[in-house]
Amino acid sequence: MTFEKFVEEYLSKGLLKKQKPNLNAVEKLIIRSIKDLKTAKANLVIDEGIAYSVAYLAMLRSGRAYMLLKGYRPADGYQHKTVVEFMSHILPEEYKNIVERFDRMRRKRNIFTYEIDIAISRTEADSAFDTAAKFVDLIKDTIKENSPQGHFKF
Repeated sequence: MTFEKFVEEYLSKGLLKKQKPNLNAVEKLIIRSIKDLKTAKANLVIDEGIAYSVAYLAMLRSGRAYMLLKGYRPADGYQHKTVVEFMSHILPEEYKNIVERFDRMRRKRNIFTYEIDIAISRTEADSAFDTAAKFVDLIKDTIKENSPQGHFKF
């Protein structure tokens, strides 16, 4: 499905809303994503599950920043999934693996958040951190490339 068809479908389902791009909000989300990565890294030795969750959150925030730059925001009950789907349709095919990892992290983070006996290993947490760092860097670079007048300072 093309990006245009994806947008049309998600707008009609009420899962996506048009939003005037707000460059200040985009910048704040990316700065927060960078802080989330630092927090995730610091927590790797303390609590793997929290490190994993915060690494995922860094990805989510940077994905939302890119959506906002493009004039959209997720709406209603499937916001996290909508961000992942948006990214899968807007990023080039070469980034398919990282978006698939983002989706797996979304599902695992959800289980970790709402189930009682789920463990996340140090290996999983390290891998999640590495994936999140790559994703946030990708989105930062993409946003800077699409930025009017080089607005961003991250």
